[in-house]
Amino acid sequence: MIIKSVSGIRGIVGDGLDPLVVLDFAAHFGKFIKGKSVMIGRDSRSSGEALKNAVSAGLMGVGVDVIDIGVVPTPTLLYNVKTSDVSGGIVITASHNSSEWNALKLVSANGEFLKEKRVKEFFKQVGRAIKWEKDGKLGREEEKGDAILNHIRGVLKSDFINASLIKKRKFKVVIDCVNGGASEAYPKFLKRLTTDVYPIFCDGNGQFPRVPEPREENLSVLKDKVKEIGADVGFATDPDGDRLAIVTDKGKALSEEVTLVLATILILQKKKGPVVINLSTTRSMEDITKRAGVPLYRSPVGEANVVSLMKEKKAIIGGEGNGGVIFPNIQYTRDAMVAMGLILQYLLEENEPLSHIMNTIPQYKIIKEALRMNNKKEQLQFVEGVLRANKGRKMDLRDGVRIEEDDRWVHVRISGTEPIIRIIAEAPTKKGAMDLYEMVKEQGRS
Repeated sequence: MIIKSVSGIRGIVGDGLDPLVVLDFAAHFGKFIKGKSVMIGRDSRSSGEALKNAVSAGLMGVGVDVIDIGVVPTPTLLYNVKTSDVSGGIVITASHNSSEWNALKLVSANGEFLKEKRVKEFFKQVGRAIKWEKDGKLGREEEKGDAILNHIRGVLKSDFINASLIKKRKFKVVIDCVNGGASEAYPKFLKRLTTDVYPIFCDGNGQFPRVPEPREENLSVLKDKVKEIGADVGFATDPDGDRLAIVTDKGKALSEEVTLVLATILILQKKKGPVVINLSTTRSMEDITKRAGVPLYRSPVGEANVVSLMKEKKAIIGGEGNGGVIFPNIQYTRDAMVAMGLILQYLLEENEPLSHIMNTIPQYKIIKEALRMNNKKEQLQFVEGVLRANKGRKMDLRDGVRIEEDDRWVHVRISGTEPIIRIIAEAPTKKGAMDLYEMVKEQGRS
């Protein structure tokens, strides 16, 4: 089975997603962009090498040169596409999915994921016969070894991150990269900001030692390490390094929603402007933007959707509640390297332990659940059932069904990355959130 979405294609390797499918897909992308070169990078999954070779062959076969930057975080590839003269990029990663999955994500020449309209135009071409180039017109491949360093330098050039002052503070930091694509890049970045960096699960071998999503319940080893060495903070990312979760100095894993909240507070202290988030992001963002006196806008889920609305509203920061921080001062993509820099800057300026700071942050209880449904018709019927049961209530229907109340909400949507229904509910108490979850689960199945 292949899942097509706004970001590209995704599937289980050997069960729908194989080198021939990938080669054909890459060749069509090479034709579609009408350019001379494409940059490619991947995370550390064992299938990545084979799929990378297929991508490279497909692109070169239609006369497109390939610049291979190796195993890197997704935001590292996007930053290097943005700051070079290539015609586009392909990231080979299934992000938070388990290791048997992989995917191809498509990047435009400006270092951003293709917009939905362009993706739809591209998919219309996929499946047509390919005209392969003859000898003498085939593309060439070259390796580029400085991509990680370029990304680090770009982040540290931001006026919002004072690297020299952070380094003087001598933070003690633990970083968990789940042996994924950020295993080399993120310890290197942190060592630019402090000498006390303790990597765990940073072998980059593609063997994920925990559930890949950096959620509270998956970070037990990181929590123990933070407490063991008395670290100031622990960071965890997903296999492609675009999302960030945080563990406090007391060894408490925070909801990944908190990452964007803390980064936004820092930015709004320095500059006022609109903020954009998706429909599934914590209402803590409504509290902090209201307190700062700036507008908050919500988009459908998906980085491309958030970025599009950020540009329209001229937002100064945005992101998604899965730990994804998008900071246009550096680039328009979720970037855990940027997020780590902003969080350390925030800790520096607050001059308080993170555990104390969290007492001042508006917080709610959020539940994130998934119901597996392989049948598309079944998925649609579930969402329609929720919609019918809640007629007359305040709802947002731009991406599934989001039911809103004064101090709580629940969002039901079909995932674009897995054959599941996602249900996210938030309320002042865990019971309140669970009640919302159980309500829509029953409505969808009735």
